[in-house]
Amino acid sequence: MRHLDRRAMLGALAGGATAAVLPWSASAGTPAEFAMFRDPGCGCCLVWAKRVEAAFGKTLRKIDSPDMAAVKRTHGVPEDLRSCHTALIGGIVVEGHVPPEDIKKAIARRSGDLAGLAVPGMPAGSPGMDVGHDQRDAYEVIAFSRGGKRAVFARHG
Repeated sequence: MRHLDRRAMLGALAGGATAAVLPWSASAGTPAEFAMFRDPGCGCCLVWAKRVEAAFGKTLRKIDSPDMAAVKRTHGVPEDLRSCHTALIGGIVVEGHVPPEDIKKAIARRSGDLAGLAVPGMPAGSPGMDVGHDQRDAYEVIAFSRGGKRAVFARHG
C-alpha cells in the first residue's frame, strides 16, 4: 500500500466513506479467488453477493457451508470480527457486509500484511442489510493483518 497524499485522501473521502492509511508496509496485491462461503439458509448473503457482482462485473461463486466457524478459522478471521459470510476476493478475506467500493480500494492499495476487511455483526444499512427497511446504523470496516494488527479502514453512516 502506498501512503495517501492529500489529493488521494480527498478523493477517498469524496466517496462517502472516511478511508484510513493502514499501518503496515506496501506491496502490490494480485487478484485471487472470487468466491463466498455462506450458511445455506442465509438470504442477506445473496443480496450482498449481487452488489459485489455488479461492482466487479463478474459472478461471485457461492459455496454453501454447514460449518462457517471452520471456514472463518481456516481463513484467519478473528472471532470478534466475524459476521455471516466469508468471501475471498482479490487475494483478501472479506468478512461480512463490507461495501464493494471498500473492497476495491483495499485491493488497489493492498499491503503485503493485509489479510482482510471485516464488518463485524450485521449492521442495518450495510450492503445486503439494507433491504425492506429504512434503518441505517453507523458502522466501521476493519482491516486486519496476518500479524494481528487492525485499523479502521472506513466509516459509514
